Amino acid sequence: MGMRMAILRIAALLTAVALAGLSVKVTWAADAEQAERLVEQADQVRFPRESFQVDVNITSMTPDREPERRKYRILSKGNDNTLVITLEPAADKGQVLLMRGRDLWIYLPNLSQPVRLALSQRLTGQVANGDLARANFAGDYTPRLLGKETLDDEPCFVLELDAVDRGVTYHRVKYWVREAGLQPQKAEFYSLSDRLLKIGHYRAFKALGGKVRPTEVLIEDALHQGEQSLLQYSNLQLKELPDKMFSKDYLKRLDY
Repeated sequence: MGMRMAILRIAALLTAVALAGLSVKVTWAADAEQAERLVEQADQVRFPRESFQVDVNITSMTPDREPERRKYRILSKGNDNTLVITLEPAADKGQVLLMRGRDLWIYLPNLSQPVRLALSQRLTGQVANGDLARANFAGDYTPRLLGKETLDDEPCFVLELDAVDRGVTYHRVKYWVREAGLQPQKAEFYSLSDRLLKIGHYRAFKALGGKVRPTEVLIEDALHQGEQSLLQYSNLQLKELPDKMFSKDYLKRLDY
């Protein structure tokens, strides 16, 4: 009888441990699903899921220097096909970034062939190539929900985004998403050595392309005080974009 009770106790203990493990797995899966959903929905606030065109003016500021101003036109189809066309200054007009998947090339009118670039390489000021060519986070990062906190009087979800591979723009991103409307609030961008590189602030929420979006992103250099770039988005419109546009052979035929 004693042996039977001992066996029953052991069986009950093993069952409890198994159920506890199952509960942890279910909770982890639910948290992971929630984190992915938050990132995807915040992405859709920033830009449409459909093909679109948008203009962006970038003003880069450095202490003791005159601001540098540049203008680009972005044509995007999904998160894997993007053209970034330089409109201003006039000296650089005609330069085009082409992104397919995580492969990025730059076309210069005075070169016969596009040149391969990294998404993390600087485009202008505090703006990396990937900040324009591949701006969404879903798919490039594995998100984890850290919790909640209030930032600038806005209750926010706090997420940690880890790069799926070394081909993306940043190694890690800490991301604040507002509970109200799941709008992006702030992002911290980290290097492969886990050093804070930049801080992005999403602001000036207005109707753009049929939805309230952040029409400005202020990117501050975390390593050099006072150096920052302001991105201002305008003229966003949904637009059918044929696949043939996103090819190296088509770059010379683009109409600016």
